Amino acid sequence: MSVINTQNLTKIFGSGATAVTALDSINLTVNQGEFVAIMGPSGCGKSTLLHLIGGLDRPTSGKVFLQGAAIDEMDDDRLTELRRRKIGFVFQFFNLIPVLNALENAALPVTLDGVKPADAQKQAFEWLNRFGLSARQTNRPDQLSGGEQQRVAIARALAAEPALILADEPTGNLDTHAGDEIAALMRDVAKKYERTVVMVTHDPRIAAYADRIIFLKDGTIIDETILERKNGDNAAAVYKKMEEIKG
Repeated sequence: MSVINTQNLTKIFGSGATAVTALDSINLTVNQGEFVAIMGPSGCGKSTLLHLIGGLDRPTSGKVFLQGAAIDEMDDDRLTELRRRKIGFVFQFFNLIPVLNALENAALPVTLDGVKPADAQKQAFEWLNRFGLSARQTNRPDQLSGGEQQRVAIARALAAEPALILADEPTGNLDTHAGDEIAALMRDVAKKYERTVVMVTHDPRIAAYADRIIFLKDGTIIDETILERKNGDNAAAVYKKMEEIKG
């Protein structure tokens, strides 16, 4: 079953002689439980695509469907509600609130959606526990490592039990070891917990954890690679493909 479907999705910034086409007629389907990475040179439209899928921006033309609902047609109130309940966001910088502990940070979106704090924290604790952070739940962000902070951020994204996780360079602020741990965790989110994950990354090693890689260039999809886990390390092949795309 498809969770995300885009039809001729186009985004143009500016107008007239200064107009820039960030995305040009993107057609993309992502199914339930699939882990898709989006790669391409800087300025190719990766983050723009993620923002349109997540309803953080509106397309110039074309359609975005989330579980069959046309999010590009929703008013701001309906779109805000959908983002709170159906989509979890993970960013390069963890965006945790310094004065809240790990549990309070992870529970915050659910609390803001009107759920009683005790119930929201129960939901959040389940994800912290799954990610090995039960003993760190009362620690503030400055008492956590970078990898731990990102795991809290992922637990926060999942606390409302969304269908879709959108991750924009989630390992970009981490060292190699912590980055690999987060990439493996994102794969677990898709495979073990059956969430759909769409991740933007510039790192072939991180993209190699995905099921499928979409390659963008100049706002269009120019290639797609399905990764076979049984073939071992896919990072070298992904790096080679990126070099070919850069030309």
